[in-house]
Amino acid sequence: MLLLLALALAGCRSKLPEGKRYPVQGEIKALDASAKTATIDASKIDGFMEAMTMEYPVKPDAEFQKLHVGDRIEATVVVGDPWYYVTDVKVAAKR
Repeated sequence: MLLLLALALAGCRSKLPEGKRYPVQGEIKALDASAKTATIDASKIDGFMEAMTMEYPVKPDAEFQKLHVGDRIEATVVVGDPWYYVTDVKVAAKR
Protein backbone atom coordinates (compact mmCIF):
# COMPACT_ATOMS: atom_id res chain seq x y z
CA MET A 1 0.00 0.00 0.00
CA LEU A 2 2.82 2.43 0.87
CA LEU A 3 4.55 1.65 -2.41
CA LEU A 4 1.40 2.55 -4.36
CA LEU A 5 1.03 5.77 -2.41
CA ALA A 6 4.68 6.70 -3.08
CA LEU A 7 4.28 6.01 -6.80
CA ALA A 8 1.08 8.04 -6.94
CA LEU A 9 2.71 11.01 -5.20
CA ALA A 10 5.76 10.83 -7.47
CA GLY A 11 3.50 11.00 -10.51
CA CYS A 12 1.77 14.10 -9.12
CA ARG A 13 4.94 16.19 -8.89
CA SER A 14 4.84 18.99 -11.38
CA LYS A 15 7.55 18.91 -14.03
CA LEU A 16 9.11 21.96 -15.54
CA PRO A 17 8.33 22.41 -19.22
CA GLU A 18 11.11 21.24 -21.50
CA GLY A 19 12.50 23.24 -24.38
CA LYS A 20 15.77 24.09 -26.05
CA ARG A 21 18.56 24.71 -23.51
CA TYR A 22 21.28 27.38 -23.71
CA PRO A 23 24.11 28.17 -21.27
CA VAL A 24 24.08 31.75 -19.98
CA GLN A 25 26.42 33.88 -17.87
CA GLY A 26 25.58 37.19 -16.33
CA GLU A 27 25.05 39.42 -13.33
CA ILE A 28 21.86 39.72 -11.27
CA LYS A 29 20.67 43.34 -11.47
CA ALA A 30 17.26 43.00 -9.73
CA LEU A 31 15.00 40.37 -8.17
CA ASP A 32 11.21 40.21 -7.90
CA ALA A 33 10.34 37.72 -5.15
CA SER A 34 6.58 37.86 -5.80
CA ALA A 35 6.99 36.96 -9.50
CA LYS A 36 10.12 34.79 -8.99
CA THR A 37 11.96 36.70 -11.71
CA ALA A 38 15.53 37.96 -11.99
CA THR A 39 16.75 40.80 -14.15
CA ILE A 40 20.01 39.49 -15.59
CA ASP A 41 22.67 41.42 -17.51
CA ALA A 42 23.56 38.43 -19.69
CA SER A 43 26.36 37.90 -22.13
CA LYS A 44 25.58 36.75 -25.68
CA ILE A 45 23.68 33.45 -25.71
CA ASP A 46 25.00 31.64 -28.79
CA GLY A 47 22.16 30.48 -31.03
CA PHE A 48 19.53 32.46 -29.09
CA MET A 49 20.23 36.20 -28.66
CA GLU A 50 22.80 38.95 -28.32
CA ALA A 51 23.99 40.25 -24.95
CA MET A 52 21.27 42.20 -23.15
CA THR A 53 19.69 42.89 -19.80
CA MET A 54 16.24 41.39 -19.39
CA GLU A 55 13.92 39.78 -16.88
CA TYR A 56 13.84 35.98 -16.66
CA PRO A 57 11.49 33.74 -14.68
CA VAL A 58 13.59 31.47 -12.42
CA LYS A 59 12.44 27.88 -11.84
CA PRO A 60 12.07 26.02 -9.57
CA ASP A 61 11.68 28.26 -6.50
CA ALA A 62 14.79 26.72 -4.88
CA GLU A 63 16.90 28.14 -7.73
CA PHE A 64 15.44 31.63 -7.14
CA GLN A 65 16.29 31.43 -3.43
CA LYS A 66 20.03 31.17 -4.29
CA LEU A 67 20.12 34.61 -5.91
CA HIS A 68 21.14 38.04 -4.63
CA VAL A 69 21.51 41.33 -6.49
CA GLY A 70 25.11 41.64 -7.69
CA ASP A 71 25.71 37.87 -7.97
CA ARG A 72 27.61 36.64 -11.03
CA ILE A 73 25.94 33.47 -12.28
CA GLU A 74 26.16 30.65 -14.77
CA ALA A 75 22.82 29.04 -15.57
CA THR A 76 20.71 27.43 -18.25
CA VAL A 77 17.99 29.25 -20.20
CA VAL A 78 15.22 26.89 -21.28
CA VAL A 79 13.29 28.23 -24.28
CA GLY A 80 9.94 27.07 -25.65
CA ASP A 81 7.32 28.93 -27.65
CA PRO A 82 6.44 31.50 -26.27
CA TRP A 83 7.85 30.84 -22.78
CA TYR A 84 11.37 30.78 -21.33
CA TYR A 85 12.95 30.47 -17.90
CA VAL A 86 16.33 30.18 -16.12
CA THR A 87 17.31 27.08 -14.14
CA ASP A 88 20.41 25.15 -12.97
CA VAL A 89 21.84 28.31 -11.41
CA LYS A 90 25.43 28.35 -10.15
CA VAL A 91 26.48 31.46 -8.26
CA ALA A 92 30.16 32.39 -8.75
CA ALA A 93 32.28 32.42 -5.59
CA LYS A 94 32.62 35.83 -3.97
CA ARG A 95 36.09 37.36 -4.07
